[in-house]
Amino acid sequence: MLTAMAVSTLGGITATAMTKKAAASRSSNSTKSRLIKIDAKPAPIAIDTAKTAVIVVDMENDFGSKDGMFDLAGIDISMIQKAVGPTARVLAAARNANIKIVYLKMGFHPDLSDLGAPDSVSRMRHLQRMHVGKTVQAPDGSATRILIRDTWGTDIVPQLKPQAEDVVMYKTRFSGFYQTDLDNVLKKLGIKHLIFTGCTTSVCVDSTIRDAMFRDYQPVLLADCTGEPIGNGLSRSNHEATLLTIEVLLGWVSSSDEFIKALGAA
Repeated sequence: MLTAMAVSTLGGITATAMTKKAAASRSSNSTKSRLIKIDAKPAPIAIDTAKTAVIVVDMENDFGSKDGMFDLAGIDISMIQKAVGPTARVLAAARNANIKIVYLKMGFHPDLSDLGAPDSVSRMRHLQRMHVGKTVQAPDGSATRILIRDTWGTDIVPQLKPQAEDVVMYKTRFSGFYQTDLDNVLKKLGIKHLIFTGCTTSVCVDSTIRDAMFRDYQPVLLADCTGEPIGNGLSRSNHEATLLTIEVLLGWVSSSDEFIKALGAA
């Protein structure tokens, strides 16, 4: 278990400061309420853009870039890289519509004190296969450590770089809600609808969507803005299985094109 609650950095400011900014933002957004309808499965969903946030899960170098953790472990990252372009278009459309954007980043303290107990699955899996904490070389030749906070590996991929007004929050488990300020921040912003992008589909994205549904948010996953290496070569992939589970039980499944089209039609 964690020895301390994960510390969040929210667009370059502390969580306490964000609380005040969130209240102000909520007040200003209340005059910009706009209903849109997104074509989705199992049925179209109507959302209020003033109560909507786009969630970007773990689109960081260690997962989606050459010489990152996944790539060094021999894991195919092509499906994650394929999701970058559609996600960039979604973020541009969301910013144009004044929709809040929240980045979640997997990352641990340098001493690995938040990785879990010595016999925890979290610690064992991350150390044994992914070599979390190991010093490696970043593409620019500098030293970096695998999945450690504030290093090249935990930076968001360049094409999706956060902007000053975005929320950026570290997490230490698959779900973005586990021992983070995510729920508090979303509630203070008056958020109800969550548009999900990121990686990987059946692990961190799925885990965060489940916890969102348990907290009565309305999650919508944009299928082309996410990717999953596990089971990618199977006749029915883990990615496809997760889309079906979300569609049937956890929320809605749509696409970048449908989301952008809905924003343009409103």
